[in-house]
Amino acid sequence: MTKLKNDTFLRALLRQPTEYTPIWMMRQAGRYLPEYNRTRERAGDFMSLCKNPDLATEVTLQPLTRFPLDAAILFSDILTIPDAMGLGLYFSQGEGPKFERPLRDEWEIRDLAVPDPNVHLRYVMDAVTQIRKALDNEVPLIGFSGSPWTLACYMVEGGSSSDFTLIKTMLYSRPDLLHHILDINARAVTAYLNAQVEAGAQALMIFDSWGGALSHAAYHEFSLAYLEKIMGGLIREKEGARIPCIVFTKGGGLWLKSIAAIGCDAIGLDWTMDIGEARRLVGDKVALQGNLDPAVLFSNPDIIRSEAGKVLASYGQGSGHVFNLGHGISQFTPPEHAAALVEAVHDLSRAYHE
Repeated sequence: MTKLKNDTFLRALLRQPTEYTPIWMMRQAGRYLPEYNRTRERAGDFMSLCKNPDLATEVTLQPLTRFPLDAAILFSDILTIPDAMGLGLYFSQGEGPKFERPLRDEWEIRDLAVPDPNVHLRYVMDAVTQIRKALDNEVPLIGFSGSPWTLACYMVEGGSSSDFTLIKTMLYSRPDLLHHILDINARAVTAYLNAQVEAGAQALMIFDSWGGALSHAAYHEFSLAYLEKIMGGLIREKEGARIPCIVFTKGGGLWLKSIAAIGCDAIGLDWTMDIGEARRLVGDKVALQGNLDPAVLFSNPDIIRSEAGKVLASYGQGSGHVFNLGHGISQFTPPEHAAALVEAVHDLSRAYHE
């Protein structure tokens, strides 16, 4: 196996010593970059961009060309799995993702099947392989998926939701149906992530974007239990190297101890949780990723440096911290402000690793 030129990100996830705190940014290949917008225009629309391995590779590499980031993340979407199940994913201008055939009837739910990632999601695997080759072992490649619960939210609601009325009605009135969806989704996510590892992904991340919409008891039963099942089924080592997995539940700060116990290597934090407090809660069980408020990047380079310094100081001395935003970078972020953040983290963090 060829050694990575920069494996700081992987070492931090495994809580091994590093010279500085590594950084990447959720949604780092996105609309804040003019070059991304030009490539997307060439593709025609978002899904055409996702489904073209050449263009997906191009946009994955764009932020790494601009900034000395410590990891690349596959350019794709969390909803590729339900799309492969036949629900008909599409994107309305200014409205986000929607499904042509959301799950409304019991027979549709009973008919759900786990898609074969190497057949129905071949374009994703081809992109992973191509991106990994193009990276030429400069930095590691992160593969990812949505969580079973988050996928189910979109599959039942038909798109984004402010109150999750449809799926929460199902949760309380027909939990058997929701558990069926979640079981299928968990098996699909496991197969999908394992296929990404086989194609070349060197770390994995699961986005539980809507986990924070659940009550305490419901989170543990309808989200965390299925995340734990996935952890038990993932490929965790390939060619002698550990494949670390990050779990990110937006709004999940209250459940960090529970998340740390499911077998993941790292927990992603949104910006509502103090990272020092999170570290005290989870001890040395897992690494932590996060968690600057993305809105900080609307300020100026001096403030960005100061706010990044606060996050680093809160985490404190030692390894086990991957710097990131507490959610995806906004499309309105000036690219030079993202550059200021990367520079600040690389510069300021060295004092915490002596």
